[in-house]
Amino acid sequence: MIKHFLSLEWKSFFRSASFKVNVVLKMALAFSSLFMVASFLSLGIGAYYLIEEHFNQDPLRIVNQMLVFYVVFDLVFRYFFQKMPIINIKPLLYLPIKKNKIVSFGLIKTMPSFYNVIHTFFFLPFSFVLVKEGYPISQVLGWYLALTAMLFSNNFINVFISNKDLLLYILLVIFLGFGVLKYYDVLDISSFTAPLFQIFYDRPFLAVVPSLWLIFFYVMAFHYYRRNLYLDSGLAKKVDVAHTQDLAWLNRFGSLSVFLKNDIKLIKRNKRSRSTLFMSVLFLFYGLMFFTGGVEAYSGPFWRVFAGIFVSGGFLFSFGQFVPSWDSAYYPLMMSQNIRYKAYLNSKWYLMVAATGVSTLLASFYLYFGWQAYLAIIAGAIYNVGINGYMVLWGGAYVKTPIDLASGKKAFGDKKSFNAKTVLLTIPKVLLPMLVYAIGHFTLGDTFGLVLVMLLGVLGLLFKNKVFKAIEKVYKKEKYKTLAAYKQTN
Repeated sequence: MIKHFLSLEWKSFFRSASFKVNVVLKMALAFSSLFMVASFLSLGIGAYYLIEEHFNQDPLRIVNQMLVFYVVFDLVFRYFFQKMPIINIKPLLYLPIKKNKIVSFGLIKTMPSFYNVIHTFFFLPFSFVLVKEGYPISQVLGWYLALTAMLFSNNFINVFISNKDLLLYILLVIFLGFGVLKYYDVLDISSFTAPLFQIFYDRPFLAVVPSLWLIFFYVMAFHYYRRNLYLDSGLAKKVDVAHTQDLAWLNRFGSLSVFLKNDIKLIKRNKRSRSTLFMSVLFLFYGLMFFTGGVEAYSGPFWRVFAGIFVSGGFLFSFGQFVPSWDSAYYPLMMSQNIRYKAYLNSKWYLMVAATGVSTLLASFYLYFGWQAYLAIIAGAIYNVGINGYMVLWGGAYVKTPIDLASGKKAFGDKKSFNAKTVLLTIPKVLLPMLVYAIGHFTLGDTFGLVLVMLLGVLGLLFKNKVFKAIEKVYKKEKYKTLAAYKQTN
């Protein structure tokens, strides 16, 4: 039966309408995966000696102090990126195949996931180095098995938190809060958690506890899927009671109000759009890596512009890159109506402009790090409104990705979002403002460089009508390709 399931997966890949995209993507992912594997291997081998040299402490104890952040970050990372690779179940329910076998295959299929395997390339060589340096092999083995079981448990915990957004957000806020408290030496949560990880080394037989934890979550995930493996329950589309929202205050925008109301309701009602909104909030704190001096590699003046663009443009990038995919469920209906592309695109642009303005105001706490830090964010906001607002709309015309609004996965992107045209459009998004800033920085100084970036954004606003006409032509040209793509489900 397992052989039969694997055969179906193989045929699904090669018969997919996006087969060419899949092949190119697999090749790109293979190279990036090899790079990550090489990085984790080198870090796993060298971490012991780097810690010993710079901290002059027991490397294992230092690693144990950081493991709580590593495990929690792994769980959060899985939530946003890892999509459980469950097979196409509905056709199998009509066949004489036991439901237990279907669920078992779906769960076992998640085990060799890259999100599970990648950790091995750090912790396994690190464990070998520990043994080489004289640590007892039995104790190192117990520590390694306990940690591996914890990370694999995250694989099945992800099954449950994927449907519990509030739980994930609370966990993330607590995690970030403890990280900030540790950074400013207020409270070091790792001092409480490090002994819990250390005990698996001191008492290796206790590795059976996280192993039982892993089995427990596997059984829970099994019963969760088995209980919902029916067409009229778990696999049926969820239907919520609709609540009328007038949003009359948007009527002042005339014909644009219809689209603006639709987008606001979409963001409020759907899991995927709410997930994207949450990600845009996280972008507000992205600048802490650049303005605090915590990461030495990002302390250069050019990185200020880079940070300013992403701090103010979190929503612009996360939402704008999927226009018109947000409307993929009813896009064919929209295209059959008397709707002008210009009004449709204008509504998306105004929504992104409003979000950029709100993000810039919320980012005012960066004044704590100096007025130049906040000036870089303002410069990035003006550039986002005047240039990047057009770029994401333009790039969206080439993104043939139907979005499942009920799923919170792929909040950062999708395989069909990456093609030669969308990659080329990233150049004016990020590299151009850094180049313009460099011209000003090396002539009249840092402030002049930021002013040049602002002027470029203002110049973009002056040519808005002409740019929108060009973008409208692209959308019309790609219209039927987009409609055909939205019909594909594989």
